Amino acid sequence: MSENQNLLAEQRRALILDEVRRRGGVRVNELTRRLGVSDMTVRRDLDALARQGVLEKVHGGAVPVVEPSTHEPGFEAKSTLELSAKEDIARAAADLVSPGTAIALSGGTTTYALAQQLLEVPDLTVVTNSVRVADVFHAAQRTSGQRQGAATVVLTGGVRTPSDSLVGPVADQAIAALHFDLLFLGVHGISVEAGLSTPNLAEAETNRRLVHSARRVVVVADHTKWGTVGLSSFATLAQVDTLVTDAGLPAEARSEVSEHLARLIVTGEPEPEPGPDDDI
Repeated sequence: MSENQNLLAEQRRALILDEVRRRGGVRVNELTRRLGVSDMTVRRDLDALARQGVLEKVHGGAVPVVEPSTHEPGFEAKSTLELSAKEDIARAAADLVSPGTAIALSGGTTTYALAQQLLEVPDLTVVTNSVRVADVFHAAQRTSGQRQGAATVVLTGGVRTPSDSLVGPVADQAIAALHFDLLFLGVHGISVEAGLSTPNLAEAETNRRLVHSARRVVVVADHTKWGTVGLSSFATLAQVDTLVTDAGLPAEARSEVSEHLARLIVTGEPEPEPGPDDDI
């Protein structure tokens, strides 16, 4: 971390959280030197991050929170994390969508941010198992009326999870009968060994159906999802065409991703020239 006395609180806390996760723990006196802020400011930042449940305060510093593989945070809890990264990822992912296509958006706070970026793309058919994503499009239609070119939204139905996704046999059956050009998939965790994973068994099965019904799969995930493993895997990296992430993804992880995926998009950085087989 570089010293910067003018960092905004959100930026400062993101740097602290990255350092905790990278090193496995930090001390308050180290953070005050590196960030160029007071001891009291660092302690307030640690208090705020501890309230979000992303780290644990210990005497003189903080350590990462190790969550059980079955833990599933609610939508509101997840929506407070990595806000800037999610917005950047959403904008980059929206550039992959062409007017008139059929797309699917899974549940998650990043796909929720993406939905807001897609409101002006005309003639979309949007399949989703996310109540929150559907609400974005329905609210826009209530505000502006049924304008020409507005998205057609198909909400799958099913049993609601803590993250406001709809899962289970009803959702699975609805998805199995559909086919879409692009699937934008939010994930709980992503790794080389476990692939894409979630803490919710029913959600894993519904996500498998989404992946099976998609011509191309785009994972939208900030860097904190890398290395996280949930209870149930539902896809391998080989089944993913593109990962859209943020600049916080470490170089080693980027190298591993590039070995398994056709395309890696890192927001805020120029993308390598596409090869002859890149066609997304």
